[in-house]
Amino acid sequence: MVDFIVTHIYDFAGFALSAAAVASYQLYLRRRNRRDPASSALYGMHAARAAWVEGVMRDGRDILAVQTLRNSTMTSSFMASTAILLIIGVLTLSAQGDKLTGTWHVLNVLGTDSSEMWLFKLLIMLFDLLFAFFAFCLSMRLYHHIGYQINVQKDLRLDCTRPAHVAAELNRAAIFYRVGMRAYYVTVPLLLWLFGPLWMVGATVLLLFFLYHLDRAPRRDSDLMG
Repeated sequence: MVDFIVTHIYDFAGFALSAAAVASYQLYLRRRNRRDPASSALYGMHAARAAWVEGVMRDGRDILAVQTLRNSTMTSSFMASTAILLIIGVLTLSAQGDKLTGTWHVLNVLGTDSSEMWLFKLLIMLFDLLFAFFAFCLSMRLYHHIGYQINVQKDLRLDCTRPAHVAAELNRAAIFYRVGMRAYYVTVPLLLWLFGPLWMVGATVLLLFFLYHLDRAPRRDSDLMG
């Protein structure tokens, strides 16, 4: 194992650097959200979903609730199906490592083009896509249960069907969907890792720049205009 790491030191260094950058950003984002929740787009969406649940359950707008939850369920289902297709694609690539490693490493400056490292990269990508698949499935599961909770009549409501509880479940579903999308975003650096570690590091920097603006709540009119 040590010999394998030493032989592919540049690939592992690029992977470690990218993973550390993503983890550091998530820690920074968590601290910023705790210190200043209003700066987080996630906090705003959580508050909006809670207000939506409160209004729907108070006014009895069952049709609106069903249509909105159906759209969310279909979106999660589509993304989970897409993850399965990508997993099949990764497995197909793993069987063609001997044929593709030379071609895909034409632009590789530092990394190696061994078939063993190729399989390791695909294995990491496979785990990432499996993680995304389960996140989308859990999101879909919660949306399905919320469809029952949100339409319970007022005189029949239990503790688990109070608006605050339903809103918390809806936000949990949204978090699982968000986690699945983050796993999708990470596949971009992992895919470029097949071309070399420098491509992976560069893609990670661009990804974090994109996520920084995506996670920031708009505070000015210019932000709202994009």
